[in-house]
Amino acid sequence: MTEKSSVESWLSGLGAPAADRDYKPGHARMHDLLSTMQLRRPRLRIRITGTNGKGSTAHMLAAALAATGLRVGLYTSPHIHSFNERIRIDGTPVSDAGLLALLPPIVERAMHIGASYFEVATALALQCFSDAQMDVEILEAGVGARLDATTAVPADMALLTPVALDHQAWLGDTLADIAFEKAHVFAGCRLCLSAVQSDAVRQVVDGIAPGVRYISQAADMVLSMQGAHQQDNAALVLSAINTLQSAGLVDKGEQTIDAIRQAIAKVQVPGRLQQVQLGEQTFWLDAGHNRHAIEALLPTLQGIGSFDAIFVFTREDRDLTDTLPLLRDLTKRLISGRPSDVADICYGSVADALDKEAGDGAGRFLVLGSFITVSAAEDWLTARTE
Repeated sequence: MTEKSSVESWLSGLGAPAADRDYKPGHARMHDLLSTMQLRRPRLRIRITGTNGKGSTAHMLAAALAATGLRVGLYTSPHIHSFNERIRIDGTPVSDAGLLALLPPIVERAMHIGASYFEVATALALQCFSDAQMDVEILEAGVGARLDATTAVPADMALLTPVALDHQAWLGDTLADIAFEKAHVFAGCRLCLSAVQSDAVRQVVDGIAPGVRYISQAADMVLSMQGAHQQDNAALVLSAINTLQSAGLVDKGEQTIDAIRQAIAKVQVPGRLQQVQLGEQTFWLDAGHNRHAIEALLPTLQGIGSFDAIFVFTREDRDLTDTLPLLRDLTKRLISGRPSDVADICYGSVADALDKEAGDGAGRFLVLGSFITVSAAEDWLTARTE
């Protein structure tokens, strides 16, 4: 058995790896897990939540802080191919050996108390960062914030990316419900920033965390990641850095500011309008899985031009059927993973759809729906190059 399969076998008994499929609200299990661990408090801990953009924002912030000379631990979810992607130390995923050294006692305790996969992943991240003596820990929430595993430990700063309808089964059916859950990311934090929010969301956020500062001006930078919405994520990160500089927590020399902007500009995150060239075929892969995400992508997709085919495959517990009409005019063929009056055809799997609809020859293709969809598309593309 390889080390990688050993890591996954340790985790497999805890539930599916998707960040919300085994979501268990509450902090009691996390506090129990952490009570058996020796954790060093970092110089700075930052939480990030929101509906869309939190992963890109987390990666940008990690790069920006690293550019100031700080050692940065980054925890994100879900992963695309390997669990290790979730836990990064100075930009590098933690090794299998590093995980295997920590897993046995944590998983044993987790099984005893009924902790979830995500709770164990969060505990592992905190232990990895503590052992590596990180200056900064960045924790991206899995679901919501109020009862999420990442808010079971205190933090100094919190960032809220745009809030929209998603995870309704866990967070509630209305924007106000979801905003209530996510606004608790600010609990106990003295530095609180948010992206622009709808009036309904802002009313809830202001009631819970009245000191939050909203960032309304886009960054207007040349970024490696495509999408106008990434300018909003970059603006939130730049404002976070400015706030930390004003608080004396980050160096603010002129050379440092230039290095920060360059670091943000270079960030590329898989599954965010990720562009892949395969011969004369161009593929764009995006994990967008709710209407808000697709609407944010639309201006950029319209700028790219017409696609030969757009593939939309969501998890079984999600549905983008009502969003398909937004994509209809952008493509010659609209392919879905479930029956739809708007789609031209339905296929049972991403691989089958790509085999049939993106065969050989030139073409431009967009794949949307989830990180699972992106993973399947990447596997298909890799197989085509071998």
